Amino acid sequence: MSEVNLGTVGDWRSSSKYAHARGNVARLTIAQALAGANSTVFYATGAIVGNTLAPSHALATLPISIFVVGMAASSLPAGAVAQRWGRRTAFMAGTACGVLAGLLAAWAVMLGSFWLFCVATFFGGAYAAVVLSFRFAAADCVPLERRPRALSFVMAGGVFAGVIGPQLVTWTMNLWSPYTFAATFLAQAAVGALAALVLQGVRLSKPTAAETAGGRPIGVIVRQPRFVTAVICAVVSYLLMNFLMTAAPLAMRMCGLSQRSSNLGIQWHVIAMYAPGFFTGRLIARFGAQRVVMAGLAFTALSAATGLLGVDVAHFWLTLILLGMGWNFGFVGASALVLECHQPEEKARVQSLNDFIVFGTMAFGSFLSGDLLATYGWNTVLGLSLVPLALAVIALLGQAVVSRRAPRWQSAISAPKGDEIG
Repeated sequence: MSEVNLGTVGDWRSSSKYAHARGNVARLTIAQALAGANSTVFYATGAIVGNTLAPSHALATLPISIFVVGMAASSLPAGAVAQRWGRRTAFMAGTACGVLAGLLAAWAVMLGSFWLFCVATFFGGAYAAVVLSFRFAAADCVPLERRPRALSFVMAGGVFAGVIGPQLVTWTMNLWSPYTFAATFLAQAAVGALAALVLQGVRLSKPTAAETAGGRPIGVIVRQPRFVTAVICAVVSYLLMNFLMTAAPLAMRMCGLSQRSSNLGIQWHVIAMYAPGFFTGRLIARFGAQRVVMAGLAFTALSAATGLLGVDVAHFWLTLILLGMGWNFGFVGASALVLECHQPEEKARVQSLNDFIVFGTMAFGSFLSGDLLATYGWNTVLGLSLVPLALAVIALLGQAVVSRRAPRWQSAISAPKGDEIG
């Protein structure tokens, strides 16, 4: 981890703006690995615990939906905190939410309280929203030409989250009998506390007065065709990943498959979500963000098609693996497009608005998936996913046409400003 490959030695490493780039990216990658286990644990257990505690089976996936609501509700406040006091302050607040989520979830299992478990998942979602901002923090640490690679490298830290989270579930779910998963949530809280220690070493520039107050009106920014396309593709990539992953563990249970098979399926899914991050940035630099996003949408379509072919373990696992790959290419590519749509003083507002729209739409899909699964079955959930995919492809092709007809806006990004370290 000490050899974070952000490029050859050059003048930018001696610049005070980038003096801490290597250490920051390494710490953010490690924190992504630890903190990402929060989401993995809740996704692997949320629908199952919900199905056990809920007053109705139709509410089984409500805790996961509340998790996504927590992500959406926290995106703009986290962006405001980062804009006013710096990203590291936002990171610490998010980590506190993650520790609280684990403690409350364990308490809810012990009490048999469905609604307390939903409160816990809300705080877990708030933590997840902050964790996803690590990718933009990494991009702030490096020069313009290195930003896609830094962004994707930090996302690659989620590979280890894909191992840590499911293994926490597997090894701890029955430790505290008869309170299944209570020990799992306590372990998740401990991992969150460890992530906080890693984040204490991150050294990022505090926002200057100009960055706090400056920038164009948000209405001007969001009307850019490139921004609209980036948001649509990010929404569809994340919406469908959440839509299918929320339903998959419960669908596997309904098909008579074991909890261990479900845990392993989620593990390989999360690994597939983040492993491409080791080279996604290079692909973006070589082929462009739009082509990488298109590849992500293709993987997601292939995932749905695979799921429609059968309901044995192999079909579920391959569906989840392809879904994870589709999410990585689609979401990381769309995030790289967002970086092209704002000036330095606008970054916190624009990035948090992008995440708010993405997570808000995800919440709708998450609520819908549980009801669709309970009422119509797994195949209907898969089939409906093809509709937003088609809309995203149309938006991406439309943006390609617009880009050929108009010159690309070159002044959107410049090097980060300010040398004050927080």
